[in-house]
Amino acid sequence: MDTRFYITTPIYYVNAEPHIGHAYTTIVADVMNRFHRLMGYETYFLTGTDEHGDKIVQAAEAAGTDPQTYVDRISRMFRHTWPKLNISNDHFIRTTDPAHMKVVQYILQKVYDAGDIYFDTYKGLYCIGCERFYTEKELVDGKCPDHDKPPVEREEANYFFRMSKYQDWLIEHIEKHPDFIRPERYRNEVLAFLREPLEDLCISRPKERLSWGVPLPFDDRYVTYVWFDALINYVSALGYPDGELFSTFWPVAQHVIAKDILKPHGIYWPTMLKAAGIEPYRHLNVHGYWKINEGKMSKSRGTVVRPLDLAPVYGVDAFRYFLMREMVFGLDANFSEEALIQRLNSDLANDLGNLFSRTLAMTAKYFQGTVPPFGNPVLPEDQALERQVQDAVSAYREEIPKWAFHKALMAVWEMINAANKYIDQTGPWELAKDPDKKGRLQRVLRTLLEVNKTTAVLVAPFMPQTAEKMLERLGVPVKALDLRLERDARWGSLVEGERVQKGAALFPRVDIKKWQQEKNAEERKRNVEKSDESQKTSDLITFQEFQRLDLRAGVVLEAERIPKSKKLLKLKVDIGEERQVVAGIAEHYAPEDLVGKQVVVVANLKPAKLMGVESQGMILAAHDGDVLKLVTTDAPVIPGGKVS
Repeated sequence: MDTRFYITTPIYYVNAEPHIGHAYTTIVADVMNRFHRLMGYETYFLTGTDEHGDKIVQAAEAAGTDPQTYVDRISRMFRHTWPKLNISNDHFIRTTDPAHMKVVQYILQKVYDAGDIYFDTYKGLYCIGCERFYTEKELVDGKCPDHDKPPVEREEANYFFRMSKYQDWLIEHIEKHPDFIRPERYRNEVLAFLREPLEDLCISRPKERLSWGVPLPFDDRYVTYVWFDALINYVSALGYPDGELFSTFWPVAQHVIAKDILKPHGIYWPTMLKAAGIEPYRHLNVHGYWKINEGKMSKSRGTVVRPLDLAPVYGVDAFRYFLMREMVFGLDANFSEEALIQRLNSDLANDLGNLFSRTLAMTAKYFQGTVPPFGNPVLPEDQALERQVQDAVSAYREEIPKWAFHKALMAVWEMINAANKYIDQTGPWELAKDPDKKGRLQRVLRTLLEVNKTTAVLVAPFMPQTAEKMLERLGVPVKALDLRLERDARWGSLVEGERVQKGAALFPRVDIKKWQQEKNAEERKRNVEKSDESQKTSDLITFQEFQRLDLRAGVVLEAERIPKSKKLLKLKVDIGEERQVVAGIAEHYAPEDLVGKQVVVVANLKPAKLMGVESQGMILAAHDGDVLKLVTTDAPVIPGGKVS
């Protein structure tokens, strides 16, 4: 059996702070890494940031800085987030690392020399958000399926990768390896893409338009297309072509991604590898979206969930547990703070927390806080619980490699619930009243202590801090990453006479009624403010009312006139995300004069249609008689910066 394991997250684009989607992908990879460590594998876990492309240049210009300074700052945000979520990555790669850029150029030259890169002119539909061209068939109602924005028509002379050459090979490879892309729905989705003729991939951008990127080694007038650059991180991080890590771990490579980047990872990347003479990765594992109130996360609707807002409130391990228990890998899941609280109270505080607290409290009370021997007699309920533990371990070992995290946790919780019932069934407090039943009491408490130790080992990949806390109080202080399933979950592995420590609850309960009352009070306050706003008779507003305005710094990306309107312009504005805004400034500004201009946008204005064009905000402007001037800042500000 091959006992090597290499797992990667996508490298995250540094144009926004980490949100729940980033956190979930990274926690999934972390759980799989920790699980394989637990199983005795030699592991390597990679994450990092993607730092080239059009959007980075625009964001840096808006921030009044150069791209390198900008990406240094934003990349740190990701790098500092992961330790706070107990992520155990071995390496954090950046696409601006010189070693990575050197490998990108090496692979480009290799593919170019093989005749698989050529120069041509291309005219097509380009999505700025995705930084790639789309065909008409790929669009949904004329819009990018991921950004819900219409692409712009663009014509350029560029270099192209002969991706179409490898279409038949890729189809054959996927069909020969059913688990190459999983779950199956995403394998089928890629095969559906491949039923249509595969176009060659544009892999360059002219420096006259975009200078921020990896220069092509065979033509320094161009830089590398961001996807061709970014995907190579998975091998550059291992020291390709000659690095020991590459020869050790690449043959067992597994990628974890969200479904929005399936095509680049499922089609671009394997064909790039084939052209470069590198074996394809072993598995591509694809998960769904986290939805908020049944809708996709959106900054404009205020539904972006930031992990570092929640983890300190409810605990990092509770947050990790909720994500892994709630989402069926591959499907979408709905996030709500109330659901998180319910899981915390029910699964963690009631089930696991009570089992652990009751066991240690009774051990302290009846055996002076030391691990008792396995006393006698042994009754059927003892044997039944031990079988339940064995079944849980077996299910756990079977389900996690299938990415069925929810099923693995369900099996563990069936064991926990069985142990809680065992306490009620055996009644240790009654046994303690009869000295003649000391042997029986020893058997019951030792059985419960063993269940708790096994539980700690099994939850370690999901809740490493909790596992370490449990093991320390059980007299077995072991770091979560040093645990081994065969050794540490072995029945009877606790040492007789070892001291155990009762203490504070593992997971304090959240008063759901109090929480709901606070939420209701906040909602009533908002409703009162809305009512006051609609009925106000004075021009004066309160500070709280002013705070309701979400004013953001933005940069105009595109501007065009709206047909049949003398006053209206349609703008695309970057406020940390792209927005379409209709502004009545056509009589004061030419569209070409607005591109790159810093503006202030009311970001939480209800969308409205003007001349049939949806406006997703308002640009602020000042009037001086018949003259209108846009409100701006006295120095460049990063798009999305709060104006107060």
